[in-house]
Amino acid sequence: MHNKNNPLSPHLQIYRWQISSLLSITHRIVGVINAIIISFICLWVLYLLLGENSYKVLNIFLNSFFGKFLSLAFCWTFSFQILNEIRHLAWDFGLGFDLKISKITGVLVFFGSFVLTIIFYFIGKNFI
Repeated sequence: MHNKNNPLSPHLQIYRWQISSLLSITHRIVGVINAIIISFICLWVLYLLLGENSYKVLNIFLNSFFGKFLSLAFCWTFSFQILNEIRHLAWDFGLGFDLKISKITGVLVFFGSFVLTIIFYFIGKNFI
């Protein structure tokens, strides 16, 4: 049944990456990561019920370099998800379907998520 003359389907190596495909894949991955993060935040809040000692262990982890890095990474995922959802909301209203506008909003979402993360970092650093 296997015929060597059958055409092969095009693979990812053939296509050029576009900002819309990159944002779409990233949006799906970040959505799964955010669901996991929200679950861990709920567990973290539940640790408050177990007493001060269990909470101190988590607080020590969050004050480490790796904990701070994860906090910033999670802040980026939420910022990216929010900005991309705003972009999709505009599409639901029929705005921004033009190819040029779609590319501009895609780049704005990508770089805006980093800007929001930096802003949240400095706001959090001043409050803590």
